[in-house]
Amino acid sequence: MRLTLARAFVTTTAIVGIAAGSLVGASASFAAPQQAAAPAISGPHAVAPLAVNNLGLNTARAKNFQSCLNHWGFNAGTVDGQLVPNSWKAAQRMLNRGGYKAGAVDGEVGPNTIGALQWWLNDVGLYDGPRDGIAGPKTKAAFWDYNATGC
Repeated sequence: MRLTLARAFVTTTAIVGIAAGSLVGASASFAAPQQAAAPAISGPHAVAPLAVNNLGLNTARAKNFQSCLNHWGFNAGTVDGQLVPNSWKAAQRMLNRGGYKAGAVDGEVGPNTIGALQWWLNDVGLYDGPRDGIAGPKTKAAFWDYNATGC
């Protein structure tokens, strides 16, 4: 009887120990603070750069935009419907050449680029919102409408 009782006690202690160890490990992993990814562009309305940032365009409309940029001589690269940094560099060159003040030609879709795009879309008659550098619904809708067909 003693051996059975001792065996039950050891087994119960082992189970409790394993469970407690698992809980301690789990709580430590949940308690550890996660490092927040810092945005590459600072500011209250920054649009973080992505490998692809189509600003709401589908592949066909993004291809239209790339085709126009290439047609106008701004070298957006491959017309694949993926607005990657090279496409945005071409857009920034186009916007800067037109006097829209997109800022540095860095391929990042930040507030200066969005503000310049808004100004340009306003000049082509598709955007009537503020030039605030925020890629909101009105900006995306105007960009979508512009790229319905090729240039």
